[in-house]
Amino acid sequence: MSDPAWQMYCPIPLDENGARITLAHGEGARLTRRLIEEHIQPTFDCPELANLPDAAHIVTDTRRLAVTTDCFVVSPLFFPGGDIGSLAVHGAVNDLAVSGARPRWLTLSLIIEEGLPLAVLDCILKSVANTAKKCCVSVVTGDTKVVPCGTADGLFLNTTAIGELVDPVPPGPQSIQTGDRLIVSGPVGRHGIAVLCAREELEFDPPPSSDSASLIDSVTALRQAVGPNVRAIRDATRGGVSAVLHEWAAACDLTMCLREADIPTSNDIRGACELLGLDPLHVANEGTFVAAIAAEAADDAVKALQLQPQTQHATIIGEATDRQIAPVTIYRTLGREQPLDEPAGAALPRIC
Repeated sequence: MSDPAWQMYCPIPLDENGARITLAHGEGARLTRRLIEEHIQPTFDCPELANLPDAAHIVTDTRRLAVTTDCFVVSPLFFPGGDIGSLAVHGAVNDLAVSGARPRWLTLSLIIEEGLPLAVLDCILKSVANTAKKCCVSVVTGDTKVVPCGTADGLFLNTTAIGELVDPVPPGPQSIQTGDRLIVSGPVGRHGIAVLCAREELEFDPPPSSDSASLIDSVTALRQAVGPNVRAIRDATRGGVSAVLHEWAAACDLTMCLREADIPTSNDIRGACELLGLDPLHVANEGTFVAAIAAEAADDAVKALQLQPQTQHATIIGEATDRQIAPVTIYRTLGREQPLDEPAGAALPRIC
């Protein structure tokens, strides 16, 4: 091998000229989708993986469950608005909530780098415990591994969450119809910008804060308000709102048409994005979701979300239309409709 950053230690044949994994393959956008569709899904050939859901639905004779798992490698471990512990719980329970399940149980696995101060580990474990308690989930099992100094950047976490499905379960993006309204639950781009500023020590005053939070109450309120009129819900994490809408457009073969003037963005995030040359629609969130709602129920859905603290700025940002010039388009402030590119990777790796 000519690349000193990665070495083979077992006799696995490897094409010297073959493609390699990059950080962008892990950021939830186009390269992540291609990695999953071209390498992971064909290998396992499992029907539960067919539509890339946030959580798999498992039905037995007596229970209807949803299961999701996620790894967390965020750097730094602590950032304004959260830390890797609270992030790991929110990420897991939110995937269940948007999949139509009530979170109940959680596993926690730790990959700890040799040399991590015990005080740091204790602080993060307390954050996991407090966040799990607020989300009404129990940490029921886990695993611990310690790896040599220099191989894990402090601490990596894995959480697997199990929940019980609650009817009516949103059918998913394949059910989105022409005229359905697209709702975003709050200001976009907060988590990615908060981690970026913390990692690079950018001196914004005040420092941007992550939106990392539980979405259970907001999703529950939405489903209770408009029930079967919910077509699809997805938390807009890696790849941001743009990645979610491109996935939906591919699933229903419609165009997701946005209005830039209606997209909520806080002044600090908008300013940071302009300074850094980023589009807030491509930046990750950890407490914000996108929902597709039948047109006749959209106003009631927004009212229900605005009564919840986490989603008080929920708004309609566009609608599904017959397929047009691109899978996702946006009316910019000057009034012209333009294609919205799907992010290939992300401007910032390791944000979750």
